[in-house]
Amino acid sequence: MNSTSKHGKAVASPIAIKDELVRLGGQDRETCLAEWRRSFPVANAKHLSIQFLRKALAHEAQIAALGDVNALATRSLLAIGKGNAPSKVLQKRLKPGSRLLREWNGRTHEIEVVPDGFVWKAHRYRSLTAIARAITGTNWSGPRFFGLNR
Repeated sequence: MNSTSKHGKAVASPIAIKDELVRLGGQDRETCLAEWRRSFPVANAKHLSIQFLRKALAHEAQIAALGDVNALATRSLLAIGKGNAPSKVLQKRLKPGSRLLREWNGRTHEIEVVPDGFVWKAHRYRSLTAIARAITGTNWSGPRFFGLNR
């Protein structure tokens, strides 16, 4: 099954994407700018580096060949880019009312998942990392400490 990229090239399969990426990697700045204008007609690229132009065009070619990421993945990536994502992304998987248990130094710690974060010892936290830090006194990845990122 063939698909067509925004710049008019037919990309038949994931294997064919390699040739397209090699082609893009060998283009000069003027050729990249011309392809950019075809792919992104509303965006001005004069100030962008050749490396960025090539990467953006390669991304478009990959989307044409393999399809775009789904809406959940897009939201997760945007949230991660904003720096507040780990607990937000985790909460998509952890339903309010769920309980997490972790034994540490002979004591069992119980965390409740609530709609806007987590509750431990009657205190509300925005992230599991803050709770893991409070329990251990050291910096831990909260999801890792509670065994959620296996």
